[in-house]
Amino acid sequence: MKKIILIIVLFFPIMVNARSVTVMDMDTKRVIYEENQKDVRLIASISKIMTTLVTLKNANIKDEITITDSVLKSYGSGIYVSVGEKISLENLLYGLMLRSGNDAAIQIAEYVAGSMEGFAELMNETAQSIGMKSTKFINSSGLEDSDGNGNMSTSYDMALLMSEAMKNKTFKTIVGTKEKTVKTNMKTYVWYNKNRLLKEYDYCTGGKTGFTEKARRTLVTTATKDNMNLVIVTLNDPNDFSNHKSLYEKYFKLYKSYKIIDKNKLDLGNKDYYIKEDVHLTLTKDEYKNIKTEVNLYEQNVSDVVGVYNIKLNNKIIKSEYIFKKQVKKQEPKEKNLFQKIIDFFKNL
Repeated sequence: MKKIILIIVLFFPIMVNARSVTVMDMDTKRVIYEENQKDVRLIASISKIMTTLVTLKNANIKDEITITDSVLKSYGSGIYVSVGEKISLENLLYGLMLRSGNDAAIQIAEYVAGSMEGFAELMNETAQSIGMKSTKFINSSGLEDSDGNGNMSTSYDMALLMSEAMKNKTFKTIVGTKEKTVKTNMKTYVWYNKNRLLKEYDYCTGGKTGFTEKARRTLVTTATKDNMNLVIVTLNDPNDFSNHKSLYEKYFKLYKSYKIIDKNKLDLGNKDYYIKEDVHLTLTKDEYKNIKTEVNLYEQNVSDVVGVYNIKLNNKIIKSEYIFKKQVKKQEPKEKNLFQKIIDFFKNL
């Protein structure tokens, strides 16, 4: 009976009623499942993933901030900071990501870039650098303006963003925090993460929720199991938490992490050539059988990078690693002792 249930889970499609879905391997950015992943839609508060990443890249999060009256323009979800309250930028990021504080989003944008317009420019510049080709940000919160315009993206682009953001240790710590207590000069806050999967699914490592009346429910989550790191993005999905969990369970069963490169057992034709890290790839059994590798050495190089090791699936490169050459350290001349110095002195007379 268990075998029959397993076959049903693996080979029958999960009925995900989201308007757009992407399941991506975070390590290679390879999409392993999608529905309408290139559809451009309103994304609501999952925009705050970019807000946090931009802040981490452009400011010292240990800075203490005095809350200004700009936060009085906030509406919707908030952490309810008060004008004149002193709080660290780091704790504002916790309030932003755990409680989706729109007041925190406004204050962060003002502090980091001086204005919402300036901060949105930083967001769009970062999006371009990541390869988010169908994304445009107009603010740090994800709320729509009075004309109904808001931050626009695709589930594919947001999966790229989350894959990039999770490389940042501080970001990963913040989004993986279930509960945070913060004390300021005025108040004590206890914040619980709105991402229910952190409590309901053992393998969940982070994520961000979102909702507006126009965008409906949006959700980004990440999970790690047996060395596999997946991110799921759903846009306009009324059953998002349930669907994310079902998709993780399906693809963690269908896929396995295979070690493709063992850095200590790799023959690159020269004992001085090496690759820095082992490489694991998330693949099905059939995909693993079709994996091929190739070594491309540069004819000339002006650095310690001498080539690239490509891993291909169905003749398409899905992962590349630089090949390095060991650098021979120049030995510093030994300090001469007094006797040698005296001999050298008389030789030079």
